[in-house]
Amino acid sequence: MTSPLDIHQENVRSEWIDYNGHMNVAYYVLAFDHATDGLLDYLDIGESYIRETNNSYFILENHVNYLQEVTAGEPLTFTLQMLDHDDKRLHYFTRMYHGEKGFLAATYEALGMHIDMDQRRSAPMPGATFERLAALKAEHSALPWPEQAGKVMGIRRK
Repeated sequence: MTSPLDIHQENVRSEWIDYNGHMNVAYYVLAFDHATDGLLDYLDIGESYIRETNNSYFILENHVNYLQEVTAGEPLTFTLQMLDHDDKRLHYFTRMYHGEKGFLAATYEALGMHIDMDQRRSAPMPGATFERLAALKAEHSALPWPEQAGKVMGIRRK
């Protein structure tokens, strides 16, 4: 694989538009969460997994970069790059593109944790999930590190 994983598509919903006439910041996170659901389904640890095993996946931290506005009805496509993982955590990077014009609208970097819902504590992922993750990480290891990933937020002084 020489490119990030195509993980999700959806259109900007009219209820996501704020008084500035573009998608509100909160809904960018929601749209990225929908893309994360695509990743979890790809790894077989999605919605059905919690019902079957009483294990789930929680986001510990995320960073969003808003690069270009999108408006109601516009199509969005999402790609995902696995940056790192261990037996409990996932570190990944998702890009949101305009589905027709192709521009990069936003990026989302996230760190998540596999959770045992009985204990509400971190727990190792099943072996098959870890193997799928390792294969995805190996495929993505040749990709360049995303420009927006791993940055510290702050005001730069001259």
